[in-house]
Amino acid sequence: MGKVFGKVVIAAAAGYVAGLLFAPKSGKDTRKDLEKQADKVKKEARVKKKQLEKATADGVKTFRKGAAVAGDEAREMAKSAGDSARVIRDEAGRLAEEAKLRGTRVADESKRALGDLRKDAKKSTK
Repeated sequence: MGKVFGKVVIAAAAGYVAGLLFAPKSGKDTRKDLEKQADKVKKEARVKKKQLEKATADGVKTFRKGAAVAGDEAREMAKSAGDSARVIRDEAGRLAEEAKLRGTRVADESKRALGDLRKDAKKSTK
């Protein structure tokens, strides 16, 4: 947009200068008109420059604020993921212990049942 604005300003100035050069005024009057118009264009350029500087500063401020929020969110997500991983690890450990305990009970019960079967088998064969 800045390039377009610059081209428009240049074209307007060129048109104004051409109009002045072909106008039926004295050289002194024409120079005064050119000087006034140049001052006006300079003032407008200063205003636009200040507007652009403010918009840029506002944009930078907004970007930094957004980056800070995004950083905070990323840190919170990482903390949450770490907390979840610890809970899952702890639960997996608890489930492993429970499986081990149940496996030991099943093995012990199987050994006892096998012993009972052997006793019954010996009694039947006598």
